[in-house]
Amino acid sequence: MTDSNETMADALELLLLNQHAIAAGLEEVALWIEARGSLDTHDNITTALGTLDLNADAITAAIEKLRQNHQ
Repeated sequence: MTDSNETMADALELLLLNQHAIAAGLEEVALWIEARGSLDTHDNITTALGTLDLNADAITAAIEKLRQNHQ
């Protein structure tokens, strides 16, 4: 792996960890909102969480590809 690829993979991994932390926080807020009866807002947050999950899969694939180029 070149230094550039390694740096990029490391940066993407940190962003992915941040994304997981943000998603966990949003999930807690969504559950709190749902318990208070705001189902539309809960659904909107759940949709956003789905997008975060989808993007996390793409980021993970990019990290793996960058790291495979090292082998």
